[in-house]
Amino acid sequence: MGKKAATSVDPRRMMERAVEVMRESVPERRADGSPSPKVGAVLVHPDGSVVTAARGELRDGNHAEFILLERKCPGERLDGCVLFTTLEPCLNRNHPKRGCARHIVSARIREVYVGVEDDNPAVAGKGIEHLRRAGVTIRMFDRDLQEAILAENQAFFEWARLQTAKRAEEPIKLSVYEDAVAAVELTDLSVEALDRYREAAGIESAADSPEFRRLLRQQGLLVEQEGVTRPSGFGLLLFGKRPRNAVPQAGLLARADLPDGKSARREFGEALVLIPGLLEEWLQTVLPSTVDRSRMERKERVDLPFEMIREAVVNALVHRDYDFVGEKCQLVVDAETIRVKSPGGPIQPITLEQLNAFSAPMKSRNPQLHYVFARMGMAEEQGFGLAKTLKRDAEELGLPLPSFAMEGDYLILTMFRSVAAAKSSLPAGVRDQLTKAELAGWEWFSTKDRVTTAEYEEVMGIANRTAKNHIGKLVKLGLLRRKGAGPSTFYEVVRPS
Repeated sequence: MGKKAATSVDPRRMMERAVEVMRESVPERRADGSPSPKVGAVLVHPDGSVVTAARGELRDGNHAEFILLERKCPGERLDGCVLFTTLEPCLNRNHPKRGCARHIVSARIREVYVGVEDDNPAVAGKGIEHLRRAGVTIRMFDRDLQEAILAENQAFFEWARLQTAKRAEEPIKLSVYEDAVAAVELTDLSVEALDRYREAAGIESAADSPEFRRLLRQQGLLVEQEGVTRPSGFGLLLFGKRPRNAVPQAGLLARADLPDGKSARREFGEALVLIPGLLEEWLQTVLPSTVDRSRMERKERVDLPFEMIREAVVNALVHRDYDFVGEKCQLVVDAETIRVKSPGGPIQPITLEQLNAFSAPMKSRNPQLHYVFARMGMAEEQGFGLAKTLKRDAEELGLPLPSFAMEGDYLILTMFRSVAAAKSSLPAGVRDQLTKAELAGWEWFSTKDRVTTAEYEEVMGIANRTAKNHIGKLVKLGLLRRKGAGPSTFYEVVRPS
């Protein structure tokens, strides 16, 4: 795999090329039989020429980025190059070796596309953060390619989750909550919360056993400080009896607007792992029930998509920015919508546009929190996959697709309780310009991410000319966006924000 000419550079094609190269990786021969990752790297020069490398290609165990930069391009000027690598570059290796992230910075590469984060919760994101602090622009691979990388490396990632991270020679912290919290002891952790984690994650060791505490240290949830084991900030958030004593912005503020015009409100300040269950119990209690006649026996149920609410709340608690002091996650339920508010914007480099297009790559702001919820089966194994799973859930329920927006410091996720509720998301000035038939059409469009004129015509049972007129009106109002040309034309649905 050497250097070849290329007249143009297409980021998607280079991502695909990196995945192709990844599959040519040579497994490392390890004495303990542990798996090694498959990694592919592609370097694109300013003139369009391309150099590729696979892990172990030239020598057993050599990392793909090291081969690319130090073996295939030694001494070259690389400051105008773009690097594509399928796995987050490592930050540290055993002396005298240097981590790949450090090689990249030394090579003065200013733009790097990363496939997936390292899966060890104690080191995930730190190679990326080292690059970002050095001024490197980070972008993530497209979601479908991330899934391909994960599938190819399933055995390695399963093994990596059980490993203890080595201490960095220059420790990088993604958050102050990786450190121990002042005046917090092990006795401040909730046995109920720890047991909930153990049971859901299938951990056999008792909560007070040395084995279980060692596992929590490996995950960065307990830390050693002057010879004393204490909870880290993340450990306290996850398992603390009263996390808000030390972290006031922890927890969830929930409000439900009731049909009688009153509101029910509750603040959840318990351990994060307990909040989803407590929230569902509360919603079942305060909201009016409807009769479920889908079975022979009469049953009462609350007409809410609890699976979607749980996913949204868990992701807000896990991926919020805890540096926003005094701002809690919030849940607001009314007759038409469910809104989840999370302090902090989308996780870099994810954009609001990617979230609303349901194409956001996987990325985690707080890997240690995410890891625990993933093991408990309440979050995806890799990063912020919320937009994609919520799209699937809404489609299965026949509901309008969720939308994301920023309001001040909050990332707002809006979910709808009925198809008719989609109309309420439209600005009044836009809604007033639509006829009854066009509003009915918008209700249908709101359940899709992309559509064709033929689909709309068939579903609504209207003439082709009428369908085109409706679509033209929605395009003019900014509710649809035309893509393609000729027979391949389709329309993307634009979520009001």
